[in-house]
Amino acid sequence: MAWLSGYAGAGSSTGSASDGAPSVFIVGDPKQSIYRFRRAEPQVFLAAQAFVVDGLAGDLLSCDHTRRNATQVIATVNAVMQSAQTSGDYQDFRDHSTQMKDAGSVQRLPKICRDALTQVTNQVTSGGAAPVWRDSLTTPRVIFEEKLITLECRQAAKFIAQQLQDGRNPKEIMVLARKRARLSVMQEELQTLGIASQQPDQSELADAPEVQDVIALLDALVSPTHDLSLARALKSPLFNVDDAALVELALLQRADPSRRTSWYELLQNSEQLSDELRWIGPVLSRWKGWLDSWPPHDALDAIFHDGDVLARFSSAAPPTLRPSVLANLRALLSAALDINAARYATPYAFVRAMKSGRSKSGEPGMVDATQTVKAPVRNDENAVKLLTIHGAKGLEAELVLILDTDALPTKAATMSVLVDWPGESETPTSFVFLASESRPAPSLVDALKVEMAARKREELNALYVAMTRAKQQLLISSVEPYRESGVTWWQRLQGLMPPILLSTEGLNGSKPDEAKSANIEILVLPVLKNVTNAPIAGVKYASSAINIIADEALPESAESRIGQAMHRLLQWLPVQTDAKTVGDQRFEPATVKAVAQEFALSPAQADQAVAMAQRIVAGEGAWSWHPELIDWQGNEVELFSGGQLLRLDRLVRRLDTGHWWVLDYKSTNQPQHQPELVAQLQAYRVAVQASQADVVVKAAFLTGSGQLVEIE
Repeated sequence: MAWLSGYAGAGSSTGSASDGAPSVFIVGDPKQSIYRFRRAEPQVFLAAQAFVVDGLAGDLLSCDHTRRNATQVIATVNAVMQSAQTSGDYQDFRDHSTQMKDAGSVQRLPKICRDALTQVTNQVTSGGAAPVWRDSLTTPRVIFEEKLITLECRQAAKFIAQQLQDGRNPKEIMVLARKRARLSVMQEELQTLGIASQQPDQSELADAPEVQDVIALLDALVSPTHDLSLARALKSPLFNVDDAALVELALLQRADPSRRTSWYELLQNSEQLSDELRWIGPVLSRWKGWLDSWPPHDALDAIFHDGDVLARFSSAAPPTLRPSVLANLRALLSAALDINAARYATPYAFVRAMKSGRSKSGEPGMVDATQTVKAPVRNDENAVKLLTIHGAKGLEAELVLILDTDALPTKAATMSVLVDWPGESETPTSFVFLASESRPAPSLVDALKVEMAARKREELNALYVAMTRAKQQLLISSVEPYRESGVTWWQRLQGLMPPILLSTEGLNGSKPDEAKSANIEILVLPVLKNVTNAPIAGVKYASSAINIIADEALPESAESRIGQAMHRLLQWLPVQTDAKTVGDQRFEPATVKAVAQEFALSPAQADQAVAMAQRIVAGEGAWSWHPELIDWQGNEVELFSGGQLLRLDRLVRRLDTGHWWVLDYKSTNQPQHQPELVAQLQAYRVAVQASQADVVVKAAFLTGSGQLVEIE
């Protein structure tokens, strides 16, 4: 305004601008001003509009025509806004017209009444029956208002499910709410029905359950006495431990009242643990070693590969959530690089930053609470969009459903600031710190009335914005408030929108069968797995994560599938840290079950694969797992040689001689008599020798009978 005022009177009497006047074009719509909480003030636009006309002899053009909304949607908008204008709650609204010829529809879902939860009411209110004792370990606390919100969102989710059954595409549906908390409940109800949804404006990475699971793991490794964090990590897809195993740990902890042994310590003593828990201790110990000695990003990256984290969470997530789960986990790796640029960060600082939802640190090890960790923004075309009304401004959808339309008005503010600043003025006329809006000083009554009128107008602006997002179909939903709430959106709209009856057939709220998918594709960059020392100089290498998608078609013969299962068992064999356990390897039942399922083995065939793997580990090549004899080891090492990808079953370097050994697992007893197998192993040896010209590289078969057959 100060800039424009310098050209006052520069316009010609004919209405065209003179040479001294600027060419100004201002566009805006005060009806869509909904950001007064950020100090956005529509009267500034109105003052500028008046100045262009009066001071610059400009033209004022108005447009009340739209190409977006169906005729019934526009008719409802006109009726609501004209009614508000008649009652004195709104000004300067003119009826809109639309380019669209389709009628569309406007409807309302049944209101969720407060007596919908009579039984719950009796338990949580003093006026009902006698309170019933609740076992807090087995029965969750029921909060009445939250439960009513759940019923509203469940009803809305059922309506959306019916729309999808009738052929509507999820990307054509938008659900709006005043507050994000309601959208989170809505997302849970849609997930229960197997419907994909996303909140594009929800950007807190730390709120994602899969991220919280991984942070709980890191918290338990950084602070081994944090049993609660470890319990969450154990229950997560990282380990998939059931409740009985957690109870086992709790009972073991109570067995010695004289000292409190942490769950982490209990898991290190494998002799007293069941088969389901025995394998976890060495894994946690290995991961803790990485976290104690490496930067957070490097340690987390190693844990992701060693634990096949992406594959585990992907297989546990519903198909509709897999893309977002994987995106959030990958974003967690990126977040590890944001703490002090990953150079001076400590694992403790990273855990602290993520638990507080922050990403930046000032001094090394300190967390700056100024910037939140943002979740990746994805545009999933097969998901229902869940948005706040402010976040939906400028967007549109074929079907728009507005939640919480009978909300109570905002409570009177305390310790607020009241600013009286006309849009045409350069300075405010008053600036007051107000202790309580419900008890203003007599001198502030008039100014507060102006403020309340502006808030009421913005409330109607928000309704206007929400309604005009709908192109074809507009619906509203509400929960009956516990007290009189004045004139709400529901009261303004319910007489204009006919009710809709929902069919509950096939929509009882139970989780549907997940899509059966034998293949889950996870793209990974080439990286080396199971590294305990420096990699081979000059060699490019890669390692696979969990091979849920097989590299080749599943072999038809049982012998081939058993051999592949043997390879997988040895691939997942934990790194040996105790020389006493070498040669006495026992494969965990959960591992054997997963391998048998992957290669479609019968119990007898699975036992055969396990027996061959155990003979290899305990046979003539047992030294290759001996921690006192080797200083480097890697499983499923991939080498690029001559433009071809070579995959080595096992590569080790002996500590005593410094020799490299290329080891190839074979289920057959005499692979040395098959020229194609010998040629393949020789190619592996040559590839390693090419990068290690000054050392000896040896190659050998490890057979299912326990033999080590060296190839010259």
